[in-house]
Amino acid sequence: MEAKEFKEFANAMTNYIAEYLENIRDRQVVPSVKPGYLRPLVPEQAPEKPEPWTAVMVDIERVIMSGVTHWHSPRFHAYFPTANSYPAIVADMLSGAIACIGFTWIASPACTELEVVMLDWLGQMLGLPDEFLARSGGEGGGVIQGTASEATLVALLGAKSKAMHRVKEEHPEWTDVEILSKLVGYCNSKLFKLMN
Repeated sequence: MEAKEFKEFANAMTNYIAEYLENIRDRQVVPSVKPGYLRPLVPEQAPEKPEPWTAVMVDIERVIMSGVTHWHSPRFHAYFPTANSYPAIVADMLSGAIACIGFTWIASPACTELEVVMLDWLGQMLGLPDEFLARSGGEGGGVIQGTASEATLVALLGAKSKAMHRVKEEHPEWTDVEILSKLVGYCNSKLFKLMN
């Protein structure tokens, strides 16, 4: 694909997204499709030749949108939507183009350092003491978790670590296995079903 063709497709998709968000309230929030709805709508094997962009756009509406739950609809209240402002969408476009994976500093210094600085900003907005911030030079600072599930897991691991240290101070003779066998986590039955 040449740059000229890419620009044409990118402009068409940008217009589609703007139109989608502008008229999202007119869409049925939860789709009425049944499990397995998609398979008959696509070819049995992967296509050997690319389709024209106009056909792809038709398929987006016919195949994809017919099975989308529209989280950003003003009539949807089941979960919280994320990254649906126009600046966030444009930032996603840039992020996709750069395609960095910031798992270490050298993998993307800008990505890593911007995350640390922005989390300091968030800490300041929340009124956290300086020792919670990376700029303090201590052990403070944080990272952005990819999902609420990841964040919950990290919080549970932090709570487990804190409990382990506290119990070790109270009972230095206990092994890690003995301490772990005494820890209890509480959750509702829905979460328990999801975990098992």
